[in-house]
Amino acid sequence: MDNIAILLEAPILLVQLLLDGLLAGSIFALAAYGMALVWGVMNIINVSQGEYVMLGGFVAVLLADAGIHPMLGVPLAAVLLYILGWLIYRLVIFRIVDRDLFISLLATFGISILLQQLANQILGADVRTAEGALGTSFLFDGMVTIANIKLAAALIAVLTGGALWLFLKKSRLGQAIRATAQNARAARIMGIDTDRVYATTFALNAAICGAAGALVAMTWIIHPYFGLVYTIRAFMIVVVAGLGNLLGVIGAGLGLGAAENFAGFVLGVEYQAAFVFLLLVIILLARNLLLGRKRQYLK
Repeated sequence: MDNIAILLEAPILLVQLLLDGLLAGSIFALAAYGMALVWGVMNIINVSQGEYVMLGGFVAVLLADAGIHPMLGVPLAAVLLYILGWLIYRLVIFRIVDRDLFISLLATFGISILLQQLANQILGADVRTAEGALGTSFLFDGMVTIANIKLAAALIAVLTGGALWLFLKKSRLGQAIRATAQNARAARIMGIDTDRVYATTFALNAAICGAAGALVAMTWIIHPYFGLVYTIRAFMIVVVAGLGNLLGVIGAGLGLGAAENFAGFVLGVEYQAAFVFLLLVIILLARNLLLGRKRQYLK
C-alpha cells in the first residue's frame, strides 16, 4: 500500500515504470517470437526456451569480462546459439517431430535441466551482468531516467524481429518454412525438404533467444537458473497473441513488460517472478473458460 501511495503522490513514477516496462517487454517479445516460430512450424512447445536466453546472456558476460564491449555479444551469441540449436535438433528434436505434444514437453524439459546444470558447473551459479556503459538519458527535467543501453537493446530487439519477418516473407527458405507451417505433408509433396526446414527453424529460434539473452545480460542480470521465467514469459505471450501473429507478439510482450514492472514496484521485486506465474495461471484459466463457452455456443 505504501508503494501505491508513492505512485499517487508522484505520478511521474508511472511514466518511469511504463518506459522501463516497455523497453524490457521488447526483449520478451523477441524471445516469444522464437517460441511461436517453433510451435507454429514444428508443433513443439519448447520448454528449454529460457535456457537459450540464459546461454546468450553468458556470451555477453564473458565478452565483458574479457574487456570487449558486450554489444558485440549480440551477433556472436546469435551465431553460437544457432549452431547449438542445430546440434540439439540433430541429436534430439528430430526424433520428436510429428510425435505427441506431451513427448516434446518431456524432451525439451530434459534439455532445459541439462543446459542449466552444464551452465552451473562450467560458468558458476553467481548472478552476473554485462556492463554496457552507454550513459543515461533524462526526460521531464531529469525526473525520468532511461539507461541508454536499454534503449539500444530495445532498438536491436525490434530490428532483429523485423529482419526475421523479412527473412520469412522474402527468402526462399523463409517461404519454405511458412509453407511447412501451413501443411507439412503438402510441402513434402511439393519437394520441400521439411527436415532441413525443421532444423533451420529450431536453430533460428535458438539464435533469436541467444541475441535476446545478450540484451538481457546488458540490461538486467543472468544466472544459470533464470531461464524458466523467460520460458513462462514467452509461453504467455504466444498464448495471448496466437501463432503467426507478429504484431500480437509485440503487443503482448510490451504489455507483459509494463505489467510486470508495475507489479515489481507495487508488490516488491521479490514477488515479481511470482506475479509472472500467477498471471500465467489467470491467462490459461481465462482462455480455457472462453474456449468452453465457444464450444457450448457452437453446440
